Amino acid sequence: MRFHTRKWVKPQDLNPNGTLFGGRLLEWIDEECALYSIIQLENPKVVTKYMSEINFVSSACQGDIIEIGIDVVKFGNSSITLRSEVRNKMSRETIISIENIVMVGLDANGKPKPHGKIQIEFVKDRLQ
Repeated sequence: MRFHTRKWVKPQDLNPNGTLFGGRLLEWIDEECALYSIIQLENPKVVTKYMSEINFVSSACQGDIIEIGIDVVKFGNSSITLRSEVRNKMSRETIISIENIVMVGLDANGKPKPHGKIQIEFVKDRLQ
């Protein structure tokens, strides 16, 4: 699992119980998966098609630093399937895991666009 982004849990991210609001965390995961997919598929038009069961394992509190991890599960014709785990940066305790997140690249008409990718590519390798 590659952990790409860190977030600092602030007061505006909390639910009435004083812990990280699940909707905010899902927003962060969705944005991270979209950015990752845009880079991997080399397509600025990417949408979330599907998220599998979401498993909230523990919570985060104000002041915690969390990190969002992503792994590629597989490449489809016009999609990329990702797995995500979010953990507490300091304790390494898992906060949430999602086994399958399907992101689809679109063409100018909003239709799925084949990408021809079969493996993870790193930007530094594209520049050579």
